[in-house]
Amino acid sequence: MATKIKSKALKPAKKVTTKKKVVAKKAAPAKFNFKPTKLKLLRPVPSDIEIAQAGKLKPILQIAQELGIKESELELFGPYKAKIKLEILDRLAKRKNGKYIDVTAITPTPLGEGKTTTTVGVSQALGAHLGKKVMTVIRQPSQGPTFGIKGGAAGGGYSQIIPMEDFNLHLTGDIHAITAAHNLCSAALDARMMHEKNTPEDEKMFNALCPANKKGERKFSPSMLRRLKKLGIDKTNPNDLTTEERARFSRLNIDPNGVQWRRVVDVNDRFLREVQVGLGKDEAGHEHRSGYDITVASEIMAILALTTGLADMRDRLGRMVVAVNMQGEAVTAEDLGVAGALTVLMKDAIKPNLMQTLEGTPAIVHAGPFANIAHGQSSIIADKIALKMADYVITESGFGADIGMEKFMDIKCRYSGLVPNVVVLVATVRALKMHGGGPKVVAGKPLAPEYVEENLDLLQKGLPNMIQHVENALKYGVNVVVAVNSFANDTPAEVEMVRKAALEAGAMDAVVSRHWMEGGKGAVALAEAVVKACEKPSNFQFLYPLNIPIKEKIETIAREIYRADGVDYTPEAEAKIEQFTKLGFADLPLCMAKTHLSFSDKGDVKGAPRGFRVTISDIRASVGAGFLYPLLGTMRTMPGLPTRPVFYDVDLDLETGKVVGLF
Repeated sequence: MATKIKSKALKPAKKVTTKKKVVAKKAAPAKFNFKPTKLKLLRPVPSDIEIAQAGKLKPILQIAQELGIKESELELFGPYKAKIKLEILDRLAKRKNGKYIDVTAITPTPLGEGKTTTTVGVSQALGAHLGKKVMTVIRQPSQGPTFGIKGGAAGGGYSQIIPMEDFNLHLTGDIHAITAAHNLCSAALDARMMHEKNTPEDEKMFNALCPANKKGERKFSPSMLRRLKKLGIDKTNPNDLTTEERARFSRLNIDPNGVQWRRVVDVNDRFLREVQVGLGKDEAGHEHRSGYDITVASEIMAILALTTGLADMRDRLGRMVVAVNMQGEAVTAEDLGVAGALTVLMKDAIKPNLMQTLEGTPAIVHAGPFANIAHGQSSIIADKIALKMADYVITESGFGADIGMEKFMDIKCRYSGLVPNVVVLVATVRALKMHGGGPKVVAGKPLAPEYVEENLDLLQKGLPNMIQHVENALKYGVNVVVAVNSFANDTPAEVEMVRKAALEAGAMDAVVSRHWMEGGKGAVALAEAVVKACEKPSNFQFLYPLNIPIKEKIETIAREIYRADGVDYTPEAEAKIEQFTKLGFADLPLCMAKTHLSFSDKGDVKGAPRGFRVTISDIRASVGAGFLYPLLGTMRTMPGLPTRPVFYDVDLDLETGKVVGLF
């Protein structure tokens, strides 16, 4: 089932009054005085951090000036990065949007197939080699994987965002703001449960929430007024509330078994996955189980990525469901009275971060939600700013197309109202050989001979995985270009086999790209194919409408994207579907949480499997972010450190002050 969406009609040209007559005047195109940064390509290709630190950085004010961003619209964080104020959207409101391109990938190996590197490489090719006005928009990485096993996420080789160290570490503190806000909500929840239990008298609880001053006067806070409105109590003076209204207002009656809000930290700390809290002397009698997720798994991170403005973010934070009460009703952050404070903690994090690529093209780095239990995209706000500033905006969606691209289309595009022009699907010979039955690929271990020697039979068997991804993208009515991200060991016969299969599957073009080794120069042919595809008509449509039952949405995705024969539900999942439907959450889009290593719900099943069913083990609600996330199997929200983490290599050169070994 598909739901069509029409792109908004362009507004008429603005009329300008002159002394002689009224004439229609088209807005003059902004001057584009972009100067690319030249690369010095070395062989063999140095490490990512060596390339990044050798890169020549333009002052961020120059990047802004080339784009047409006013200095007054920036908040500088040193000479090479800045936040963009949201007021810029008001100034540019009438400007036509540029072309919108999403970079996704086939089902990856654990090593990743170069999606971010491709995103950056295409941008560098468009801007530094083809003279197009382009912007890259990508997520900020968590420092958990950065210090764990994956390393940085700024791209790679000669296609990177710089300064790379800032990108991969604190940047401008957005993730830390989310950590603080999330944990404030956690503290508010536990404290409220304790105080209500310790204060059984309703009047005493009300007096504690609305204390009288020396004159006997009381007042409601702004958040309290929002709670009163939710309760249907149309009063603004605390003294006017009846005894029954005071009890309803002051009692949340949270079910201890219905708490859905944990804690977060931006470190891979497996020993915090499950914890016992309330063990202090003053908290005796209030002990309970809790746990930690990694910060990028926080619903507040998903809200940052999906919000469309400050007022919208305030509303979304207030709608976050943190627990249920004894009657099975949702208890929100607004009910706790903490939503306003969360907004204050997030007021700067909502502003996107301006950076640059190795070849001096502009980049926005903003938000970094998990790509399985959340939607895994950079922010809507960043995309909207970029689309007003540039003719081409290259963004990416997390993991393979069955997860990231599907959520980009069905969640992000719904809330943003933006329509993509092209999908770039990244494919590698290595991954397709794995899907053809090749040996297991393990991060940190050398590749088996099958992956570094020509093996056309193995590659042929793996092609159905790419073909299914191409077909899935076409279901959204969007043009597809396949990027064959070529590695040094790929043979001409292998890459040509991939290219031909992509074209036969319906891709508009399939191009071999060597941006990791050559930067933008190696992606010129790919960039040209993207430009050409952007000019072709498309007919964007969603995979499913919102007004169908939760199960029907789940089964549509499972059937159309994964090619599953059916869906099974655990009793817990059945109960959640019934509960969320009663609570009015059934019209939310779905964010399917499953392994990124397979079309199925089992990571070891490769290729394009058929004749399988998927199991929904549970369903959870991110009501503030605006989606439900069914769990296919178990989903870990706090990674762990391996025996030999990446942080062993990270250090500081005390003579130069440079970071070493980051990636």
